[in-house]
Amino acid sequence: MQKVLILDGKFKEKIWGGDRLKKEFNYDINSNSIGEYWAISAMKDAPSTIINGDLTGKTLDEVYKDYKGLFANPTEETFPLLVKIIDAKKDLSIQVHPDDDMAEKLENSRGKTECWYILNDDRSSIIYGLNVDNKNQAIDFINNKKRDEVLREVPARKGDFFFVPAGTVHAIKEGCLILEIQQASDVTYRLYDYDRPDKNGNLRELHIENMIKTTLTSNEFFEVREIKIKGKQSMIRNKDYLLESVIDGAGELIIDGEKFNIKKGDFFILTNEVSSYEFDGDLTIVESNVVR
Repeated sequence: MQKVLILDGKFKEKIWGGDRLKKEFNYDINSNSIGEYWAISAMKDAPSTIINGDLTGKTLDEVYKDYKGLFANPTEETFPLLVKIIDAKKDLSIQVHPDDDMAEKLENSRGKTECWYILNDDRSSIIYGLNVDNKNQAIDFINNKKRDEVLREVPARKGDFFFVPAGTVHAIKEGCLILEIQQASDVTYRLYDYDRPDKNGNLRELHIENMIKTTLTSNEFFEVREIKIKGKQSMIRNKDYLLESVIDGAGELIIDGEKFNIKKGDFFILTNEVSSYEFDGDLTIVESNVVR
């Protein structure tokens, strides 16, 4: 069985996207309005493709379905996590995501708890929560369009980490470059989108009623670690499988003597078939795993 799945993801154009992924990660992109790179994805509309070994050409959703042993025979029918890079050339909408219970009732979907690892060197900020004591105050501010008074804006610089539980009002602001690790869900309720038209000239749909119904949750669905490699480092897999995101540098992944060149912008999964492995080089890696 295959020990490592090296992945080729999918790019998503957004009205707020730019060309930073092409410039900073050297991805082969023709568009100048790419907002997201879905790097580790088994979502049906944008699954990653395996580009190494016997499973070359298969998509991650296919492999997860047909080769459960690679993932320690999970009970989840679909791959539980989504890892992507976000390039915000312009502000994203003010939004909130539902928890599992609400998403199941309204969308027949998972909820969306996520976290952000900030990649941009230059100064930026995010909207993270509200400057109110309770939900009723928030609803009053929202209904009276006093958004600037209610939204909590905080600085976001390289290396900062933000956990964004479902139910947290948030927004990624202009200039942010972010590695996002989240539940595998694309359910978003927009609170405000700056009266910004889509490519057809229509105002984007808002979901204020659904947003008001959302409650805060502190449930955790994943673990995330930062790994800095200088030289050679031996590692032990102590989770069912590991999602690896190379955010800086270059080097090698070594498994049972087999070497794989890895560099900034690469993403791969260490499957349940791996017991130990090594990294060699000058690398910064963000590693994540599902929590059961």
